[in-house]
Amino acid sequence: MIIFPAIDILDGKCVRLIQGDYNQEKVYSDSPVEMAKEWESKGASFIHIVDLNGAKSGASFNEDIIIKIAKSVSVPVQVGGGIRSLPIIKKYLEAGVSRVIVGTAAITDTDFLKEAVDTYGEKIVVSLDARNGYVATDGWTDTSTVKALDLVKDLERIGVATIVYTDIAKDGMLKGPNLKEQSEINQSTNMNVIASGGITTKQDVDNLAARHLYGAIIGKALYDGKINFESLMEGKSK
Repeated sequence: MIIFPAIDILDGKCVRLIQGDYNQEKVYSDSPVEMAKEWESKGASFIHIVDLNGAKSGASFNEDIIIKIAKSVSVPVQVGGGIRSLPIIKKYLEAGVSRVIVGTAAITDTDFLKEAVDTYGEKIVVSLDARNGYVATDGWTDTSTVKALDLVKDLERIGVATIVYTDIAKDGMLKGPNLKEQSEINQSTNMNVIASGGITTKQDVDNLAARHLYGAIIGKALYDGKINFESLMEGKSK
């Protein structure tokens, strides 16, 4: 299972939010680029980046910083947050980003998603963020009437290879992931499923790995020292 350290960027800084609440932010670094280099030095094989300004507004606010990160590390990076057009996908991929994550647009504009997948294949990842089993959009500020499990089936039909599944209620709470939902989603599809939200301990990581998840994104627990990243990497190498 791939462990993705998360770098969430808001107003140019590396932050973490609680349950996606923009009024509950904690700044961990003034330099997301240096933070990415640090995770690489500690053994990260893939880095997860979110443009929080973009997720909320639909515009790539932190684009320059994200491109600088992609050029500053040798490991692959995946980027999400406000990516709702083919030109920005093209720009990121040409700048060295390995995978681009589409969120709200996957629900509101199916034609766009189909075109993106047809054009870029496995480089397109869909972020499926759920609240009580229903998909949330626009930086988690709105909850749709679409059931997560139904959307998973639609995404697989379109040809999406990888999804990030986040249980919003767990995100940033340091109380463990929603193993039941993560397992149900993983078992319902042949797509790669990356778990996100609430991963707090090495046992949480082990529990997800035991359920054959493709990957796990860890944010707040790493920044708050709840999980030691180097020890996770050592465990993977043994």
